Amino acid sequence: MEGLATYWQQADTVGRAVGLMLLLMSVSTWAVIFWKVWMLTRARRDLAVGTSAFWRAADLASARSALQTLDRDGVLLPLVEAVQAPEAPGTLATRAVPEAQLTRRLRDSLHGVLARLQAGQVLLASVGAVSPFVGLFGTVWGVFHAMQAISQSGSAALDQVAGPVGEALIMTAAGLAVAIPAVLAYNLFGKRIAQIEADLEGFALDLRDTLLPQAD
Repeated sequence: MEGLATYWQQADTVGRAVGLMLLLMSVSTWAVIFWKVWMLTRARRDLAVGTSAFWRAADLASARSALQTLDRDGVLLPLVEAVQAPEAPGTLATRAVPEAQLTRRLRDSLHGVLARLQAGQVLLASVGAVSPFVGLFGTVWGVFHAMQAISQSGSAALDQVAGPVGEALIMTAAGLAVAIPAVLAYNLFGKRIAQIEADLEGFALDLRDTLLPQAD
């Protein structure tokens, strides 16, 4: 902490701006990580429990009632509600056969659920891609300061370049420290979302095959 305090005192406006930018990226990344761990863990648990309860129900009304309690993040309910959602009369949607109408509604509902599950992924990907370059810019700025110190003093003594070189090394490490968790979290969450998506697609297909004849 003492080294960081010393760096902050010696850094100029640009160096401090880079440091604050990396800090903001880091805080945002960890906030998204904690939130998505909680959300995806709960969504996977509710998906497993909700699917089981749905197929054990005696009828669609009972199944929907059970899901309203079990499906806290709304990963299954939108698909169930799409089964019996009426089309607006006199629209192009009603010209399609009932199978095509239901398929479209289920697809739209599935896309809406997945969009909510993927929230925050763009931020993680952006931070993972950008933060190393922000740190690299800070590194270059620190080296530039070292060159200035050498030019002004006329010598490359350690006491002349230690501060700027230390600033450069700190920025390099900070950029990597921000990028690595973001990239790892993005890949891990992407895998979990893909697993949930596969389960939801299977559930939607089963819904279509099972409930469409009853709706007709």
